[in-house]
Amino acid sequence: MTKLFDLVRNELAKIYVLKSTWVMYLFLVALVIFSLIMNTVTDSVDSETTYSDDWKTELQEENQTLMEEIETEGEGDPFIESTNMSLIEQNTYHLENDIRPYGYHAGNFVLDNLFTTSLVSLFVIIIAGGIVANEFRWGTIKQLLIRPISRSTILLSKYIAVLLFTLFTLLFLLAASIIVGLIAYGLPALNPEIIVTRPDGMSSNGMLSEIVMQYGFKVLNIIVLATFGFMISSIFRSSALAIGLSMFLMFVGTTAAQAMAQYAWSKYILFANTDLSVYFTPYGPIREEMTVGFSVGVIAVYMVIFIIAVWAVFTKRDVA
Repeated sequence: MTKLFDLVRNELAKIYVLKSTWVMYLFLVALVIFSLIMNTVTDSVDSETTYSDDWKTELQEENQTLMEEIETEGEGDPFIESTNMSLIEQNTYHLENDIRPYGYHAGNFVLDNLFTTSLVSLFVIIIAGGIVANEFRWGTIKQLLIRPISRSTILLSKYIAVLLFTLFTLLFLLAASIIVGLIAYGLPALNPEIIVTRPDGMSSNGMLSEIVMQYGFKVLNIIVLATFGFMISSIFRSSALAIGLSMFLMFVGTTAAQAMAQYAWSKYILFANTDLSVYFTPYGPIREEMTVGFSVGVIAVYMVIFIIAVWAVFTKRDVA
């Protein structure tokens, strides 16, 4: 166990000693700041609206104003009608369930920044795609294998390093979003209730649990991509192939699965199952018979296949 710990620490050191790794982290900070700037420039979020202790009266008046807008401006404009009706439904939920509303705050900003996890996926793919292949390319694989440590342990240490890098990078992104959000928008309470849309309609959830859940779904998706890239890197000794294929699947995997949703077998496609968040939205999975448990099972089967394939090839391969 000590040897494995030392190997993992060494692999992480090799990742974080690279200047490119810190450039990646700077990109993440820049993207979060850019998101804030776009919010400000495009006025896409309402950060000015606040509610007093008499929030129930204020929401009722707001609903009345929204209905008047629909009657005067919304006729023939489906966008205004749809937007206003959605706001009315949300306000009504607040009133009926006695949940005090808050203006746009740091928690909303963090959730709105979920899209930035795509950049984390890209960075993790780059690391996972090169962590084994680069050892062959640089000729350092022999130095690793002549140690009195099994190949399985060496391979496991590299995979654990990829998983830890994924976790650290996502936590860094989350911290950056929280800090920027707190500075720009503040936080009205430690864990304010927020309104979310679920398959059965409006619902409420604590901000912290919603953030953990949504970012947790992204972690799973990233780990699947990382494991695939790790497999290709180990089997074909090519970081370019591993990165290229993983990026291709990241961008088109889900779209391709949706395009084949008419076929019953499409539910067994890996990327029809990797985004578990769809089970907590009105949209749902690509096929009605799919469940969270089914998707987790499909992911587990693919992951086991990837890992067995990597282990079988890496532990038996001759190193010239």
